[in-house]
Amino acid sequence: MDTALINVLCLILLVLGILGTFLPVLPGLLLSICGLLIYKFGTNADLPMIYVWAFGILTAISAVLSYVIPAKTNRKYGGTRWGSIGSIIGTIVGIFIPIPLGFLIGMFAGVFIGELLHDSKDMNKALQSTKGAFIGFIYGTGFSLVVGVAMFLVVVLDMLDII
Repeated sequence: MDTALINVLCLILLVLGILGTFLPVLPGLLLSICGLLIYKFGTNADLPMIYVWAFGILTAISAVLSYVIPAKTNRKYGGTRWGSIGSIIGTIVGIFIPIPLGFLIGMFAGVFIGELLHDSKDMNKALQSTKGAFIGFIYGTGFSLVVGVAMFLVVVLDMLDII
């Protein structure tokens, strides 16, 4: 296969991976790491293996953090297991609602409704739990986004023989 075609495929996967860090219909950093691996092993790239290992580890850390951070921030802001379950259900339902950012709205609505189902008299607690879920989402997404952009930049800089 032509090296230029492989490079284009890699860049497409890397960009889709970046988009996937905040769009749940795309597998995020998994696409990015696939782009990096195809670039490294599908071309005659001189990209040092340390980048492959480092981004592999960061991708694994990101996968773990995407579940741990929202749960921790949800708990930090007074959330319960009900809110966490509501978050998962709301995200899944939100994906299928034809509105912009439906997954995000669904996640927050799920946390809020889950907390109200747990304790219908404490709306403030439900709001605080939703706030915690939002902060967790921002942290997790931010970390993944930084890793995805770094992978993209490393590949582009290697293509341009800058690194």
